[in-house]
Amino acid sequence: MNAYAMKQYQTVNVHAQVTEANPHRLIQMLLEGGLQRIAQARGALQHGNIALKGELIGKAMGIVGGLRDGLNLEKGGEMAANLDNLYAYMMQRLSMANLKNDPAILDEVASLLREVKEGWDAISA
Repeated sequence: MNAYAMKQYQTVNVHAQVTEANPHRLIQMLLEGGLQRIAQARGALQHGNIALKGELIGKAMGIVGGLRDGLNLEKGGEMAANLDNLYAYMMQRLSMANLKNDPAILDEVASLLREVKEGWDAISA
């Protein structure tokens, strides 16, 4: 299967998953996507592909921003406020990783996002 066909298949597969997903699963998918983009950005950085690294960090920041925008600060209380602060910190750190080409910062954000994902995964839908 050529690369274009594989990409098209993956796109259709993701769209099908999103269409069928409940809100809980959608958040899981966003968290997974953020972790994937950070890992891909780290790989691009290691291979010296700075343009791709920047693009992937931008996508990760978009995902984290989307997670942040989805918080209900009125109903979510202290937990939502804490997540809001954490997501803001992650976005700041991703921006710094991009500016400094620092894989350690990418690892830090991935670790934080992984912790959020583990907590979210522990919640039953």
